[in-house]
Amino acid sequence: MSLYDKFGRQITDLRISVTDRCNFRCVYCRSADPENYRDHDEILSWAELRRLAGIFVSLGIRKVRITGGEPLVREGVEEYIAHLKALGVVDLSITTNGHLLAERCDRLIAAGLQRINVSLDSLDAVKFERITRTRSYEKVMEGIEAVQKSRLAPAKVNAVLVRGLNDDEVEAFAAFARERGVIMRFIEFMPLDADRHWSRELVVPAAEVYQRIHAQWPLEQIPHEKSETARKYRFADGAPGEIGLIASVTQAFCGHCSRIRLTADGRMRTCLFSKEDRNLRGLLRANAADEEIVEWVKAMVMEKEEGHRINEPGFVPPSRTMVFIGG
Repeated sequence: MSLYDKFGRQITDLRISVTDRCNFRCVYCRSADPENYRDHDEILSWAELRRLAGIFVSLGIRKVRITGGEPLVREGVEEYIAHLKALGVVDLSITTNGHLLAERCDRLIAAGLQRINVSLDSLDAVKFERITRTRSYEKVMEGIEAVQKSRLAPAKVNAVLVRGLNDDEVEAFAAFARERGVIMRFIEFMPLDADRHWSRELVVPAAEVYQRIHAQWPLEQIPHEKSETARKYRFADGAPGEIGLIASVTQAFCGHCSRIRLTADGRMRTCLFSKEDRNLRGLLRANAADEEIVEWVKAMVMEKEEGHRINEPGFVPPSRTMVFIGG
């Protein structure tokens, strides 16, 4: 069985947020205000997440990324990854802030994880502390190094660029990719921050990032699948490392989108910027049969948006911020 939306796009990629909790408070994601986490009974249990995984795999989902919040703050992630692997998921990845990664890397790999994305928004420890509101810089660097020493190397390192905050580090990040042999991915700042400070002026376009790096170290494009979010480049001089550009705002890739999302509290989103999401947890806890859930999911996917509309007049950011949606 396969999932298609009304625009003929096949849905093969599911992002599962396993928690809304995080040990960082990044300025582009979570508010500095007191915690407002969901109650534990509002979050899907591991049993519920296992059941849903089986249903989604039966519908043709082949690629799963575990997200949060910070997924590694919830005990049981490794066991869930092993379950996904046993179900036949062919592409298993996780996005983490890296704080707990060095101590968990081997266990994650043993469970069946195939790719690791680590967030790193500054190479300056003081600036990193200001962005994340933590003092975890060394822990994150240790996490990246753990991936680099594992069979999952190279690590994917993600930086969200914000004008006036860390856009002066583009060349330093590129040098980091060359020196460490990592895949350095630059992500445009999206209107998903809890403090609602996003504006177009704060977005650093991917085209600018490309031009700045290419001027110093010429880049060659690497072929990519149509549904991939990143445009990938290698260094023309043969240096190790890779550059990825995710132009979510300025060069939307909605036309080939193959993704849907499951939030930690059991709501399904067909687009990162959906104005609303649908309550799948309610069906689960009302003892709906698998067949009923399958039909519900198919109906929701059929209503998947054509695009995110960030660049259209009257765009309204989603009411839920990134930490509640799941990166």
